[in-house]
Order: sequence, then structure tokens, then C-alpha cells
Amino acid sequence: MRVLGSAVLVMEFFVMGFAMLLAKDNHEPSTIIAGAIIALLLLLTPGLLKKRTGWILGSILQFLMIAYAVVVPSMAIVGVIFAGLWIAAIIVGRKGEAARAALMASRTPNA
Repeated sequence: MRVLGSAVLVMEFFVMGFAMLLAKDNHEPSTIIAGAIIALLLLLTPGLLKKRTGWILGSILQFLMIAYAVVVPSMAIVGVIFAGLWIAAIIVGRKGEAARAALMASRTPNA
């Protein structure tokens, strides 16, 4: 679950960097600073995914990515795609962890 979530967040970091490049010519510096803060949080959050707060922060960042569409309109589509990937990472990750736990429980210790 952490690997998939981390991959989504790091990819979003790069996408946010490109979005800030698009926004730098036509918008105020405050929008660039806001994008930089979001990008920095996207880069730091994978380290927090061991705890529940990391997943909550990652979910909040998904909404912030979509909200950045006010600055760069194409971010609405990209943000929705990455939010879907985030949800898929959570669902697939939970199923994978449950399957792994069941496999580990079914193994008999070597005697």
C-alpha cells in the first residue's frame, strides 16, 4: 500500500512542477508559492505513509491538486486522474496486504 501511494505522490510532485512552469508567466507570485508548497508536501508525504496521518495528508493533497485548476485549468483533468490513482492505490494496497497476511498466516513454521 505504501509503495503504490508513494509512487502516486512522487509522480504528482513532478506534475505540480510542470504546472508551476505553466503558471509562472501569467499569474501572481503567490500562486507559484502555493504550488511550491503543495509540491513540497507531495515530496515529503511518502515518508509519512507508515502512519494514518500520512494517508490523510495525501488525501488532502489530492484535493489541493484539483483545486490548483483555478490557476492551471488542465490540472482539473490531471488532478482527477491522480485522485483516481490514489484511490486505486489504497484499494489495491489493502487487498494486497490482506492477501499477504493470509499467506503468512497459512504458512506452517518449519519444525
